[in-house]
Amino acid sequence: MNKTERQLAITLELQRNKVLRAEDLAAQFETSVRTIYRDIQALSEAGVPIVGAPGQGYSLMEGYFLPPVGFTAEEAVALLMGTDFIEQKLDGEYVCAAKAARRKIEAVLPEQVREESVLVRETMRLIHVGESVAGWKEKDYLGQVRRAILERRKLSFTYLKKIPESDGKRENRREVAPYGLVLVQGNWVLIASCDLRQDIRHFRLSRMRELIVLEERFSMLPGFDLSRYRPPDDRNIRIRVRVNPDIVDKIAESANFYMEAMEGRKDHLLVTFRVRHPEELLPYILGWGEDVEVLEPETLRIRIREVVEKILKRY
Repeated sequence: MNKTERQLAITLELQRNKVLRAEDLAAQFETSVRTIYRDIQALSEAGVPIVGAPGQGYSLMEGYFLPPVGFTAEEAVALLMGTDFIEQKLDGEYVCAAKAARRKIEAVLPEQVREESVLVRETMRLIHVGESVAGWKEKDYLGQVRRAILERRKLSFTYLKKIPESDGKRENRREVAPYGLVLVQGNWVLIASCDLRQDIRHFRLSRMRELIVLEERFSMLPGFDLSRYRPPDDRNIRIRVRVNPDIVDKIAESANFYMEAMEGRKDHLLVTFRVRHPEELLPYILGWGEDVEVLEPETLRIRIREVVEKILKRY
């Protein structure tokens, strides 16, 4: 942070707080108290009405606001909740930026709007469950991938697939040209041109291992626009399931992405799913237990029977 940025930040902090000591400002901006004294003097000479009270600290003259931005409480809440979301989902660089942005937003709010926005925010929360070690690793990868996209540098990583290949392998080494990042159902997904597949592919950051940002540069495919990009729907396998009506809400919540149709019957529902691989739906079906029965395809019925028999042997 240079001198100009620090002095603006000091002004915003004084606007946000009634009184601040030089020692508090020095600790916050990681500088010396003497530097803070010089900054306060420079701001005063520039016309910022700073009042100093011996033994108490510095404050801004009442009624002074910088810059003159007007937000309603609802607008302030929208912006502040946005910073909450960024803190939870982006990497460290943007976490610091989000915190700084929140301090600036709170600083420019008139006291009445700030107090009202606090009351509104207390009624709404983005619930963030503590992340595992893998979650923190994903955030680290997010920062590396994000910078590689901006610098147009290729990536290399080992990718763990959800469904094994025909040879039984679940992981292989990929080299890709990263085009963009998308947050899908709480998971960061990289959209990239894959050298191995010679096509655009999607990679969940949580399944990446041994990520390396390469020196090799790339050029994006002509006409590619992440905001307009829509992946091809290659869910070509249909699965039909007889369902107990009592758990229809549970099925809709957990497997909505795969669901294609739902038909009412006298004592049950007939639900049709569309998937790329039958194995994708297997964990859901096993979780629904006796309340569902797979009608087709027969290969999935056989697969479920095999899994259940293995479970029975364990118990």
